[in-house]
Amino acid sequence: MTREILLVVHTGRRSNVLVAQEVAARFAAGGVDLRVLEDEAPELDASCFTRVLPADDHAAEGAELVFVLGGDGTLLRAAELARAAGVPVLGVNLGRVGFLAEADSDALYDAIRHVLDRDYEVDERMTLDVTAFAGGEVLGSTWALNEASVEKSTRERILDVVVEVDGRPVSAFGCDGVLVATPTGSTAYAFSAGGPVVWPDVQALLVVPSNAHALFARPLVVSPASVVALEVDPESYPAVLSADGRRTVDLPPGARVEVVGGRTPLRLIRLRQGPFTDRLVEKFELPVQGWRGPSAR
Repeated sequence: MTREILLVVHTGRRSNVLVAQEVAARFAAGGVDLRVLEDEAPELDASCFTRVLPADDHAAEGAELVFVLGGDGTLLRAAELARAAGVPVLGVNLGRVGFLAEADSDALYDAIRHVLDRDYEVDERMTLDVTAFAGGEVLGSTWALNEASVEKSTRERILDVVVEVDGRPVSAFGCDGVLVATPTGSTAYAFSAGGPVVWPDVQALLVVPSNAHALFARPLVVSPASVVALEVDPESYPAVLSADGRRTVDLPPGARVEVVGGRTPLRLIRLRQGPFTDRLVEKFELPVQGWRGPSAR
């Protein structure tokens, strides 16, 4: 049976397009067909792919995997397609930090070889299911891989919010916003807001206030079975719910957002066997000089 891969590319850079064409040629030489998205196809050489599909929930159906060329934003875009089809994602970072990507650009051809040889493993990453309510009615439902955030919609205003965990209030304060993140998302927006780094195999929800005006506004790490709710003060101002910075819902004063562990995980391809610790040190260029290793036993 013919193998087929969905290629997702950040085509905004000419250098990425040239890389995509080389990737396509190598997969074709290995007997793998490529499908691409119709909004990216015009930027790519038509000889690079066998099928052009709209970017909807069916784009990745039947594919072996989704191969992503770009940064974390491109991978999050591809994740929407892959999760809907239950297909794993392999990201090659052509951007900056690229924490979600499995390989950097200098390991691109090794990544292709691993795919051609079917030499890879698949991890399941926790996601979030998010629902927004107002007046007892559902405003919208979505999901997130990294984080769901409730943030002020006007720069000069303060967002007044109440944080609730498992049906009980924890704290109320004014802030720029509150994030609920997965361990995968702990190194993204949540990290920038002062949250802890959580190893991706830990099952937990992170609650991270952003620029909160309160004595108690520390990040919280709660059970993956918990229900985290964020309530916008009825006397406050409108806010906005954002999922991975890609899907948004406008929130009126008095709105309530509930976040739980997602029913459907995202499948990410793993090529390297090293621990997450090594990746953390590498990506953030952490100083480890003087490390002497475990004591001899």
